Amino acid sequence: MAERLKFTTTSIIKSANNIATHNKKTSLVLLHGWGLNSGVWQPLIEKFISNESHTSNNDLEIITIDLPGFGINSHVNITPYSLANICQHIVKEIDHPAIYLGWSLGGLVATEMALNFPEKVQGLITVASSPCFVEKISEDLTEEKIETPTVWPGIKSHVLAGFHKQLSENIEKTLANFLKIQAMGSPHIRQDLKRISQLVMTHELPSQETLANSLQLLSNSDFRQQLMNIKQPFLRLYGANDSLVPKSIIPLVGKLTITSEPQTFIGASHAPFISHADDFYQVLREWLSKYF
Repeated sequence: MAERLKFTTTSIIKSANNIATHNKKTSLVLLHGWGLNSGVWQPLIEKFISNESHTSNNDLEIITIDLPGFGINSHVNITPYSLANICQHIVKEIDHPAIYLGWSLGGLVATEMALNFPEKVQGLITVASSPCFVEKISEDLTEEKIETPTVWPGIKSHVLAGFHKQLSENIEKTLANFLKIQAMGSPHIRQDLKRISQLVMTHELPSQETLANSLQLLSNSDFRQQLMNIKQPFLRLYGANDSLVPKSIIPLVGKLTITSEPQTFIGASHAPFISHADDFYQVLREWLSKYF
């Protein structure tokens, strides 16, 4: 019998009188990025707890779930390690409609959820994520209405190949190097790096197999042709100084999903919810208020 995913729920009561049966509950599911775990979301959760007032009739439920093999779900082994299989495990645990927010690799998982389980996804938010993380020739985008460059901006394939090689030699060093890349471009890189490390190191490191399998998802996934099928409200958040997801993809993704709404945080790198916590919270809160 397959192991089941565990998740953590934080209820933020915004209504003054929770006895009223009219109160609606909105669920926001947070999905972390490669190599890390749901600990990265603690500062954002604290922002909601400290800033939400008793002026709304809606209660907010924040759900954090570690991907299989990571964090509190390090015991969960799935075969094959695919986006489809990950989402099958998620819907077994979170069976009600929710808003899905995914950071980096988590953005691919959230996108897979929106496309293949639309009845479960009320809204989609991707953070420092790309429908195609790897730099590649874009001749396969044959939609005539979409003008695309010769090369799709992304992580160079030899960089990902280098991570695969490093993983087989030293997991700790590979993750440390990856964290440095994520913080590059931030105006306070040392503080960001220290903060992220502190948040995620409360759990044991994922296995080499899990890291390699999940890194393969970054290498192989390509949602560019499918983005036009997303019908839910769709918010795309980026860091202007992101070294993993170049800002040059922002208008390109916009052409692939014309109803989505982009927001770029000036001076932010790959983790704007850490480096620009207040601005990130405000943008997210306003978008949630607009649609939910």
